Amino acid sequence: MTTTTITVSGMTCGHCEAAVKEELGALAGVSDVAVDLNAGGDSPVTITSSNELDDAAIRAAVDEAGYEVK
Repeated sequence: MTTTTITVSGMTCGHCEAAVKEELGALAGVSDVAVDLNAGGDSPVTITSSNELDDAAIRAAVDEAGYEVK
């Protein structure tokens, strides 16, 4: 198992958190996504996966959810 932690900006509520979790959870090999929501600020997101994840894929998933990786 591999753990990757990123920082996401722009999330303000549970709906935002759910959108990011859904998009990241859809990446191949991802088994868990944990968000420590800091409403209106930068929120740490921990992704657990069976293999190393591509940075571009992570950024694309967060972008698809409507947010930005810092």
